[in-house]
Amino acid sequence: MAIISTSGLTRTFTTKAGPVEAVRGIDLTVQPGEILGFLGPNGAGKTTTLRMLTTLLPPTGGAATVAGCDLLRDPAGVRSRIGYVAQSGGVDVNVSVREELVTQGRLYRLPKAEAAARADELARDLGLTDLMDRKCGALSGGQRRRLDIAMGLTHRPEVLFLDEPTTGLDPGSRADLWNLVRRIRSEQGTTVFLTTHYLDEADELSDRLVVVDKGLIVADGTPTALKLQYGGSLDASLQDTFLAITGRSAAPADATPVAV
Repeated sequence: MAIISTSGLTRTFTTKAGPVEAVRGIDLTVQPGEILGFLGPNGAGKTTTLRMLTTLLPPTGGAATVAGCDLLRDPAGVRSRIGYVAQSGGVDVNVSVREELVTQGRLYRLPKAEAAARADELARDLGLTDLMDRKCGALSGGQRRRLDIAMGLTHRPEVLFLDEPTTGLDPGSRADLWNLVRRIRSEQGTTVFLTTHYLDEADELSDRLVVVDKGLIVADGTPTALKLQYGGSLDASLQDTFLAITGRSAAPADATPVAV
């Protein structure tokens, strides 16, 4: 049974110039334990789709279930079963790593002792043990992203949504996070829904790629299958394949995302 399923998912924004159809009908299934790379040029509908699936934005039309919960009828159930790591992160720079992790556990209604134990467990799993008493504001970019992901895993979600998780990181920190994502899936069976503008990252991590453009899915398949179909060769780069699919390049890694 699919852990994410959408049918005809749409979102229209009302502007002074008239309605804008940001998402025009997304039909998508994601299987349990899958790492899905969700790609698209800026303005393609990628961010809007992600915001709908994480209950941050109500759909205009269509239907979806996430981790067995109906997106429209049971958004609280969806939120209780997913983790979401936003591109900008969300840590309090003035508190310690330990305080941040324990507070996150308490927000998910874990008893105090259980929240502390879960914080220690996450710190061990994500290489944060030696940093537990350091202020979050003193962490490096890679360390802070590990903390962001730890916070997203506090309640053992069935699905982890990662929005541009390695933007701004150095190559070593990016490689560490790639390994972490693989380990989360292999050891915990977590489904990972990944958006990224780094096409090498999507190629390296994803079991399957879904490309959206102009509010619709325009390609869906494994990296190998898409390279063969659109790039003409197994040796084709995902960049060339993406260009062939969309006619547009992926946004530069340092570009400001457009939330439509």
